[in-house]
Amino acid sequence: MTATPGVKNGPTGRPAREFDAPAPLDQHGPARIIALCNQKGGVGKTTTTISLGASLAEYGRRVLAIDFDPQGALSAGLGVESHDTTTIYDLLLGREKDTRAAIQRTSVPGFDVIPANIDLSAAEVHLINEVAREQILARVLRPVLDDYDVVLIDCQPSLGLLTVNALTAAHGVLIPLECEYFALRGVALLVETIDKVRDRLNPAITLDGIIATMYDPRTLHSREVLERVVEAFGDRVFETVIGRTVKFPDASVAGTPITTYAPDHPAAKAYRQLARELVARGAVA
Repeated sequence: MTATPGVKNGPTGRPAREFDAPAPLDQHGPARIIALCNQKGGVGKTTTTISLGASLAEYGRRVLAIDFDPQGALSAGLGVESHDTTTIYDLLLGREKDTRAAIQRTSVPGFDVIPANIDLSAAEVHLINEVAREQILARVLRPVLDDYDVVLIDCQPSLGLLTVNALTAAHGVLIPLECEYFALRGVALLVETIDKVRDRLNPAITLDGIIATMYDPRTLHSREVLERVVEAFGDRVFETVIGRTVKFPDASVAGTPITTYAPDHPAAKAYRQLARELVARGAVA
């Protein structure tokens, strides 16, 4: 990454800049669906879904998060009930016909969630013989899109049928990428999967960008991985970079987004910056 003379550069090597707070919306909906996807686990998908969703809600956007991982980490991280309640699994299998029956409010005004639990792990087996099985999530979400400005889908760490459902339903994809070599290796495979979905199932899907997470500027490894990502993907890498901090697991234990748990922490400010950048890029209204 080449430094720009006389200009302070950010971690991606581009001139550091602040994005303006987005203007309020005159009306809401229809929502743009964004899948947060990476087949490698532990790269920050759930943390990003929670923190980005909360940040967008702070800016007046109506946000719906879909917990699409049988581990149910998104539900736990938002402090919502995921057992003995209607979940995304019930909607996928048609046990519940009304999508709104599964929606729960979170502690953040304007930020709702459809929870998941371990039952979702059986969904792929049950859906395998369904007609148009890749499009079931899209049909589930269709009735509520006019109620929201953005829908964020927290995908499981795999490229199986559930993730293909998310990609088929989505307008865009965000790839959280841990600044670590093994995380970098799988991005090409994921981009190839997105291309296949675009070719066969969802011609409108776009790669909204790659979000560098767990970045530690003190280590040469983090800096080199980020440099390689920018070299490979250029402007598709967000300028906002999310640093590594113990505040994220602390916020998860508390069942609240970091923007509420530690609103003045640099990590909370980074996710607000990411929300502003997402709006500035046109990925969110």
